Amino acid sequence: MKGFKSARHLQRFVSIHDSVANLFHIPRHDIPSDHHRELRNVAMQVWDGMARLRAA
Repeated sequence: MKGFKSARHLQRFVSIHDSVANLFHIPRHDIPSDHHRELRNVAMQVWDGMARLRAA
């Protein structure tokens, strides 16, 4: 529980961590750099949309 105030805070973080991590985990083998940049930009746009929904 390093850095977490309670088990509840830790659980909240862990419950969404995998879905967010999977969004940004793009395998680098056999992908040209321009395609990797394109996939990373799409992931950032999706994340931006998700973050704005939470803030509203």
